[in-house]
Amino acid sequence: MNRLAFWLLIGLCVAVEVWGLVIDNRDVHYLGAIAGFGVVGVNYLLLRADEDEAGEEV
Repeated sequence: MNRLAFWLLIGLCVAVEVWGLVIDNRDVHYLGAIAGFGVVGVNYLLLRADEDEAGEEV
């Protein structure tokens, strides 16, 4: 995942969190937070996979 895609997805997750707070719906807020953690996790796994393919030790 390139940096632009990562930051766009994180921005979207933050927007969903803020929107959930504005409309006073905690479920939407939590959904944005969980999605943000998912984006970070997937990015980490993809970075590790790229390093493994390059033969580098993590």
